[in-house]
Amino acid sequence: MTHLDTIIQGDCVDVLATLPERSVDLIFADPPYNLQLRGDLWRPNMTKVDAVDDHWDQFSDFESYDRFTEAWLKGCRRVLKDTGTVWVIGSYHNIFRVGKLLMDLGYWILNDVIWLKTNPMPNFRGVRFTNAHETLIWAKKSASQAKYTFNHRVTKNLNDELQMRSDWLIPLCTGDERIRVDGQKAHTTQKPEALLYRVIASSSSPGDVVLDPFFGTGTTGAVAKKLHRHWIGIEKDPAYIKVARERIAAIHPVPMSDEVFPTPAVSKEPRIPFGALLEQGLLQPGDRLLSPRREFSAIVTADGRLRANGREGSIHSLGAQLNDLPSCNGWTYWHFHDSNGVFQPLDHLRQRVRAKLRQTCPEQTASPPARMARKRAHVSSPELPLLDPPTTPPGT
Repeated sequence: MTHLDTIIQGDCVDVLATLPERSVDLIFADPPYNLQLRGDLWRPNMTKVDAVDDHWDQFSDFESYDRFTEAWLKGCRRVLKDTGTVWVIGSYHNIFRVGKLLMDLGYWILNDVIWLKTNPMPNFRGVRFTNAHETLIWAKKSASQAKYTFNHRVTKNLNDELQMRSDWLIPLCTGDERIRVDGQKAHTTQKPEALLYRVIASSSSPGDVVLDPFFGTGTTGAVAKKLHRHWIGIEKDPAYIKVARERIAAIHPVPMSDEVFPTPAVSKEPRIPFGALLEQGLLQPGDRLLSPRREFSAIVTADGRLRANGREGSIHSLGAQLNDLPSCNGWTYWHFHDSNGVFQPLDHLRQRVRAKLRQTCPEQTASPPARMARKRAHVSSPELPLLDPPTTPPGT
């Protein structure tokens, strides 16, 4: 694609129509809020509030805003890969209209995330609650879409080994991060890089293409560059474009490496079926597996299933049945006693199979950055024999 890592000047609806279909992995959109402000806002000390009254946030009525929103959402859906997702951020003024149109156009909502601002602007008139949050909608391209990127392990690492929730406590963009030109804010709704870091790190991979159809002063591009993602920005305002180009040009990310940008271990590891443990002799038909508190005991059948309490199923489905749960991770639920009598989760045996696979088939289990580096080495060094490309291990 010729537009990678560039800002395209123009109306987003027009520009989106020129981009190749199914060419983008992730979209982050921060569209106009349509605030419908009436007059100036003043603080109690009679200083004027620097409100969002820019021309790009002016629409004659809700119908015109809806037509505009539907047009750019259609354009985004056309360029989004069938494995891609889109994030849209907004306030109570517009996000519910956007969500309705997303669903009407065939998108499927995965989460709504609440960005809780640690330092929101007060409601100076005292006539309603302080508006202390914005809402992000995360959606995949269609309800039938089976695959999309969600780096669960990355989100846990960023959150001190706790599963990340859908309420994100992040400060507004202030201080040194807030870009100013001649003492004035370069953009009235500049988003904090911390917000984009979480979005991009959680739902894309290094080398992916991230598109922002309302690029503004380039926060999406700045974070994408730091995280070794390609980016495309669409922006009408030449003043914003100038600021964004200078901002992104000043960023020099550390080189791509497994040490600094580790591949999420769970999603990128080759899938190991439970039957492989039987085939490799790590378990035998007739062995018994125990639940964590040992209240259930299951026998291993020769065809790789478990039986317990008159029920039968896979390691996952049987665990769910016995506990009346909708799902269960059998690798961490079922346990066994190893040769030293240590009570271990079944995943311990799965990791042994993976370790053996790494030794015998290193090319299959190499991380994407390592495979990319080897591929570049083959291309740039003609004296090296070219190997058949390895089969990409299935992801989740």
